[in-house]
Amino acid sequence: MSNQQPNVLIFFTDQQRFDTTGVHGNPMGLTPNFDRMAMNGTHCYNAFSCQPVCVPARMSLQTGKYASSLGAYNNATGALKPDEMTLGHYFRDAGYATGYIGKWHMAKTPPGDTRVPQEVRQGYEYWLGCNTVEIGSDAYNAWLYDDSGNKVEMPGYRADAYADAAIRFISEKRDKPFFLMTSWLEPHFQNTRDDFPAPEGYEEKYAAETWLPPDLRALGGTSARHLPGYCGMVKRLDECLGRIRDALRSTGQLENTIIIFTADHGCHFKTRNREYKRSPHDASARIPMALCGPGFDGGGRLREMVSLVDVAPTLLDACGITVPGAIQGRSIMPLIQQDREAKKAWLAEALIEYNEQSFGRAVRTHRWTYAIERKVESWDKVHESWVFHEACLYDSLADPWQLENLINHDGYSEVRKVMRKRLKRRMVEAGEPEPEIIEAEQKMPKGMRRISETETLL
Repeated sequence: MSNQQPNVLIFFTDQQRFDTTGVHGNPMGLTPNFDRMAMNGTHCYNAFSCQPVCVPARMSLQTGKYASSLGAYNNATGALKPDEMTLGHYFRDAGYATGYIGKWHMAKTPPGDTRVPQEVRQGYEYWLGCNTVEIGSDAYNAWLYDDSGNKVEMPGYRADAYADAAIRFISEKRDKPFFLMTSWLEPHFQNTRDDFPAPEGYEEKYAAETWLPPDLRALGGTSARHLPGYCGMVKRLDECLGRIRDALRSTGQLENTIIIFTADHGCHFKTRNREYKRSPHDASARIPMALCGPGFDGGGRLREMVSLVDVAPTLLDACGITVPGAIQGRSIMPLIQQDREAKKAWLAEALIEYNEQSFGRAVRTHRWTYAIERKVESWDKVHESWVFHEACLYDSLADPWQLENLINHDGYSEVRKVMRKRLKRRMVEAGEPEPEIIEAEQKMPKGMRRISETETLL
């Protein structure tokens, strides 16, 4: 393998809303490094988690497969099988030095032991990780486990400590191309006490300056208490991104390194259910995503619907590594290269799987979000019934913050009909049975009209 092969670095955050970024309209200046990367590289404007909760989303990123095809329905049921091929395997087998730093959350570990056994590290050679960071470590009490399972204390604020570790890896790996996965906990809440611990002084700053996204302004949830700390965590993450880019520049590796910044899911601050994610709403499922480096610089803003399952095939394709047929995602490289046929063939909706308090499936187009749900008595018997009820329909043209559920509105009967077909098709393509969908009860408010079939195509 030639040293001219591009390095790859994944900057993977946890529970970060898409609208924390300047390129998505946030006025607070939280993400100048991400924004610069998005404007100079390739910005996936419509990027979505395919399963907005930690474990299944991470499994999808690593494998390029939908979580349902991996048997992962939620955090409790999800764990990568040792023989499941991941980005770590693919890049290691292609001659790359592979490394993993941070939160893993894809293994079954004994109670009280958050070490990840070597046999389930999925092709990652250098190791500095932990299965569930949010339970063990804390913002100013950071630690991970090394390759031998020894606990490594990491001084400083946790995100800074991870950045330090990434910079050390970068500075030492110059003899052959590297593939480094950095998996951050921030801006996820600290599970042990349900708060968002920002660096000292940051929460106070954003308590005075916090901009409220309209969905949180309308619905509230825990945002009044939690958003200042959350914003402080996002700001520090962006500073860590800048430090890593500086390290790549100073070691002469920046121009030959592909960087992708994205997140596992968003955060709705307990406005849509009893916690922070696990819903089909944009606040939960829409994520920031941008790439830079060889093949991505000058790519502009992609408007197509892009999913976490598309990350693995995109990175393999960009590095000239064959994309296996078992991968369900699609490379965005043809879109960047303005391939007209690829653009025509690109699916016009993102499939979102979400499970926990209910078993749900949704599709998101440029305009519409349509979701179905069913109850699950036991996750071991999840496929015994495949009958769903229509749960929600949102019109992002008229209602971009998804505050009015139109599922019972008779004026949208044609929209629901089209979206049902789209969702059924996408579920079957993902390897699930075609669902039976019970339609929601309909009524027509006074003074309203029916949405035409033409309008459903957006």
